[in-house]
Amino acid sequence: MDIRVQSIHFDASEQLEAFVQKKVSKLEQYFDEILLAEVILKVIKPETAQNKNASVKLKIKNGDLFAEKTGDTFEEAIDECAEALAKQLVKFKEKARAK
Repeated sequence: MDIRVQSIHFDASEQLEAFVQKKVSKLEQYFDEILLAEVILKVIKPETAQNKNASVKLKIKNGDLFAEKTGDTFEEAIDECAEALAKQLVKFKEKARAK
């Protein structure tokens, strides 16, 4: 799986990028036909408590899955996106199996 990380309005640290790579690559345990993961990290202006936005788009064989979350930290937002996508992948896999 190819993972692309894009940061808007700031420069992502290597530590943050490594965290994103680790979390997103774990999604392969739910569905092994993920072709590409596009992660977009944004800082929402003005500076407020919940101003870190993460969106993850997974390109899979028969479509796309998407999750977008906002949190106090990028790690929190990525965690929530990963959980949401894990549920979507399980549901997608069950539908595919039912056909």
